[in-house]
Amino acid sequence: MAVANQNFRIITVADNEEAGRVAAEIFISLVREKPNAVLGLATGSSPVNMYKAMIKDYLENNTNYTDVCTFNLDEYIGLPSNHEQSYANFMRKNLFDHINIQLKNTHIPNGMAKSPEIECVEYEKAIESAGGVDLQILGIGSNGHIAFNEPGTPFSCPTHIVELTEQTRLDNARFFNSISEVPTQAITSGISTIMKSKQIVLIATGAKKANAIRALLEGSQTEDVPATVLKNHPNLTIIADDAALSK
Repeated sequence: MAVANQNFRIITVADNEEAGRVAAEIFISLVREKPNAVLGLATGSSPVNMYKAMIKDYLENNTNYTDVCTFNLDEYIGLPSNHEQSYANFMRKNLFDHINIQLKNTHIPNGMAKSPEIECVEYEKAIESAGGVDLQILGIGSNGHIAFNEPGTPFSCPTHIVELTEQTRLDNARFFNSISEVPTQAITSGISTIMKSKQIVLIATGAKKANAIRALLEGSQTEDVPATVLKNHPNLTIIADDAALSK
């Protein structure tokens, strides 16, 4: 079921698997319409089923990614790209190794950069040089963070270094052997960077996301809940299940 608002639409789905298929259809449609599209990609559990659906479509329908350019939202500081839990490795394993995208056209912040500050500036410039992101996929944290923009992040912030909150580290600890292995910092696309995307698709499934989705849909815009800025985006699609919409 799709519900339209003046700035966004809500598509209700049964679960994350269906959310992934619906999101993939939006991305695949854009790539077919614009073969050199600039896609904003994300990691974590939210987009995994979307990537599976994109791979399935590629194998069955030969959707061409040769000229597609991608920018990932973030990367941990201190993890080399070949680390099992790096986001660079995540993207290769979950998408890039299975479609005909050129790795030279994929961009992920360098978590091992000698100067993370300079890396942030250069990454922002690279997005701008590519013409900006045509379509951005987002998940949403249980505390309302988007990418690694934690509560209190200024809406005006570009790509920057973040200190990860204890809650976010706990949320991501399931991917590591223990929370002590979860990095404490990351490079992330800023809220202003995300808001420059021409279109945004947000996936939210599960009861843990219910408070954040309620704040986004019904609360006032506040930097205490970064996702609330999205209600001002001119082209936002929210794909959510009943559990995420329960409040």
